[in-house]
Amino acid sequence: MKKLLTLFFTAYALLSFSQDRKEIGNTFIKALLVDKNIEKAHSYFDPSVAGQIPVDQLKAVTEQLQGQIGGLKNILEVNNEGNTYYYYSEFEKTKLDVQLTFGENNKLLGFFLVPHKSFEKPDEKTTLKIKSVGIELNGTLLIPPSNNKNKLVIFVHGSGAHDRDETIGENKPFKDIAEYLLANGIASYRYDKRTYSYPETFNEKSTVEEETINDAVNTALYFKKNADYKDYQIIILGHSQGAYMMPKIAEKSQVSKYVFMAGNARPLQDLLVEQYKYLHAIDPTKVPAEAVQEVKTKVAFLNSSQFNISSPSSELPLGQSAAYWKYIKDYNQLNEVKKVKAPMFFAQGGRDYQVTGKDFNLWKETLKNDKTAVFKFYPALSHLFIAGSGKPSPKDYETKGKVDEHFLKDLADFILK
Repeated sequence: MKKLLTLFFTAYALLSFSQDRKEIGNTFIKALLVDKNIEKAHSYFDPSVAGQIPVDQLKAVTEQLQGQIGGLKNILEVNNEGNTYYYYSEFEKTKLDVQLTFGENNKLLGFFLVPHKSFEKPDEKTTLKIKSVGIELNGTLLIPPSNNKNKLVIFVHGSGAHDRDETIGENKPFKDIAEYLLANGIASYRYDKRTYSYPETFNEKSTVEEETINDAVNTALYFKKNADYKDYQIIILGHSQGAYMMPKIAEKSQVSKYVFMAGNARPLQDLLVEQYKYLHAIDPTKVPAEAVQEVKTKVAFLNSSQFNISSPSSELPLGQSAAYWKYIKDYNQLNEVKKVKAPMFFAQGGRDYQVTGKDFNLWKETLKNDKTAVFKFYPALSHLFIAGSGKPSPKDYETKGKVDEHFLKDLADFILK
């Protein structure tokens, strides 16, 4: 996914209490991004912020944004969480939230451009919190009102701080899948990832166990031990990183079936180099040669004998800690998957440039003697299992779509078999 330019200013507020925050934000955005009245927009900042970014610099940043995302066409909706307001905005090239943070006196404290945040009100009837290692996972439980097949699917996210729908741009692949399963008599539970709801719990000592594995296992154990679900078969579905870590999740959860959606069978660090080289080839302005060389250097260091548990994160890929990378280096998913004693379904999209057919074929070759393993390849589908055409690129994620029905049918068939 391409990196969004993020702006952040910290200060105290100055605007009059009598002004409505929503309107203050509208006026600021219009001055900055529509009228190009930089001095007026600049006047909304506290003097301490104004000193950090002079008018000329703000103008340069605005021009850079214009080149990246185009001009502002329309503000589609405005939502807020406390002092933070989200102006869902349509630009010429994409749709993003303009995120503004206010202080007690209605002065702006922060200004971000971020992926759209959904503000759908949770249905209390489907809300379920599950305790896991010092936190409560916030999730959605869907139970078929009729024709219940007594199968329950648990969703495990890809890398990054994902919500329960695995929202990427305007796409919500986990929600698409859960609703299709519900319509076919299959229950499901999907939860906000720990790093989304409780980022403060993830630190320099954390590994993918704390990020992904433990919460998936504890969720499975909750349903296995709950008398209300004693007649259910539990299935765990992992996407990307969730599929990559599925053999370890399987070792600790021992459920009925496992689903691997676009899981990498090769070392994560090797895929990073491949991804950067691909993105540079399709658009050197977005991923310059220097960025490719930087990730190559960091991966080479990680793979060398110089890497150790004390290595600084600044020298490692993605800025992750040495503890995080040591776990990844010590983990061999192809060895671990051979220990799984339950049916497995592997699905791969042909337009996926993040995890490719190379990985799919490695899983397939490793499990060639496992008669219960199912492998399905979908030539037209992206990493999100949404159909597309043309050369795959990050723009695929910006285009609103739905998870492919052919894949959904194959998934339901595997679950119900």
